[in-house]
Amino acid sequence: MSDLIKLCKTQDVAPGQSLQVDAEGLPAMAVYNLDGEYFVSNNMCTHGMAWMTDGYVEGDEVECPFHGGRFNIRTGEPTAFPCVVPLQTYTVKVVGDEVCIERPAA
Repeated sequence: MSDLIKLCKTQDVAPGQSLQVDAEGLPAMAVYNLDGEYFVSNNMCTHGMAWMTDGYVEGDEVECPFHGGRFNIRTGEPTAFPCVVPLQTYTVKVVGDEVCIERPAA
């Protein structure tokens, strides 16, 4: 598991919710639980200085609390103006009860 970075336990993120996590050397991240399927993106909105985990999750979208723009949680793609730049997403692996991401290339 050396190429994986542990972020949190699966039970730390309720279905339909998100959680901010910090991993050494990486930006703040948001972990999302969509009905038992986990996704991870950078937590900072690409449009304004706001944490995505302060917004709300509806279906497979997260709405930024700053200007109401939205992103697809699965892909990071913007789905509502004013957001136009995608969120960075990460490949997620659930190992036991740990939500992990693959270590990003340097």
